[in-house]
Amino acid sequence: MKKLWVKFLGLITMAFVLAPKLVLAAGGGDVAPLVIVADTRKLSGIMAWWANMYNESHVEFTILTVILIPAIGLLFGVLADLVMSHIGIDLKHRELSEH
Repeated sequence: MKKLWVKFLGLITMAFVLAPKLVLAAGGGDVAPLVIVADTRKLSGIMAWWANMYNESHVEFTILTVILIPAIGLLFGVLADLVMSHIGIDLKHRELSEH
């Protein structure tokens, strides 16, 4: 039974390895490169700036996005903490029920 499983897993692995070759062998001739751009015609302000940055440099867009997401998360967390403390929810001095 173990030999059967080894052969079966070997066939599945070979199928995954050879599947891209079969797709590429289908042909289709020369393929034009795909261009991905953001439509900026109806945008203004920061949204237009953000879309133009995406169109001009994907690297700068990625770096700024990676920096902004944690910064915005931190800002929202601090604001939520301030709002909760203002309405009377104290999460800093709470008693844990799991001892």
